[in-house]
Amino acid sequence: MSRPPASVIVLSHDTRELTLHCLSSFAPELDRLGWQLVAVDNASSDGTVEAIRARFPFVEVVASERNLGFAGGNNLGLRRAAGDVVFLVNSDVAAAAETLLALARQFDIRPDLGVISPGLRTADGEPQAFAYGDDPTLAYLLRRGSRALAGRGPLHDRSVDQPVETGWVSGACMGVRGTAIRQVGLLDERFGLYFEDADWCLRIRRAGWKVSYDPRFPVTHLGGRSLPHRRAAGRLYHQSLVKYYSKHYGALRTLALRCLLAPYRLLIALRR
Repeated sequence: MSRPPASVIVLSHDTRELTLHCLSSFAPELDRLGWQLVAVDNASSDGTVEAIRARFPFVEVVASERNLGFAGGNNLGLRRAAGDVVFLVNSDVAAAAETLLALARQFDIRPDLGVISPGLRTADGEPQAFAYGDDPTLAYLLRRGSRALAGRGPLHDRSVDQPVETGWVSGACMGVRGTAIRQVGLLDERFGLYFEDADWCLRIRRAGWKVSYDPRFPVTHLGGRSLPHRRAAGRLYHQSLVKYYSKHYGALRTLALRCLLAPYRLLIALRR
């Protein structure tokens, strides 16, 4: 059996209608072109698995008996992915088949490209915050945090219209070269939520590949439909940031980060 030109993994958890809408935006066309389509369901209780099988019988469905999170769920799909390029697509993303095809072509155009993200747009068509960024070093976090506390807006230009070489891109919709995945391995499941994408991008960059955010090919990302409450999400974000530091930056920088996080959280709470 010949290798598919690309694979798409759609991850869902209790987002049946969003998942069906996501697949309808690209699955029929890409199936006709021989792409591999995999839907991974993280123990949904809303009939997502049955609905996918009924509406898209050509999609491979992987039904997990428990919620494995972003990394664990996507890894189930990555172990099945056979394409030269693999796309991770959250269930709350609407991406046209033409967009995914154009993104896949970038890997042929750029032999140094390891990861690409389309331009992420909100439902209102506005550029999404935190779609890409630099390595979260202490200096970077201090710059970003000080701007947030001062109400000066984001550190990165959300309205860029040309490709940006960057440290990381959001895992909401990302394409990854299969060769790079085989070099660095799968997503790190120690990250329960947040920083799985940044960690993966860093490992891929250290293997010699480039990471690009390309707003010329936009997709719609509704965002937050499967996330916990804002306060809980913030706590999980900081926990994952500490894990990221422990893995990549050593004990001293991790200690410094811990010392900075407590007053930062307090100041943010006071501003609200």
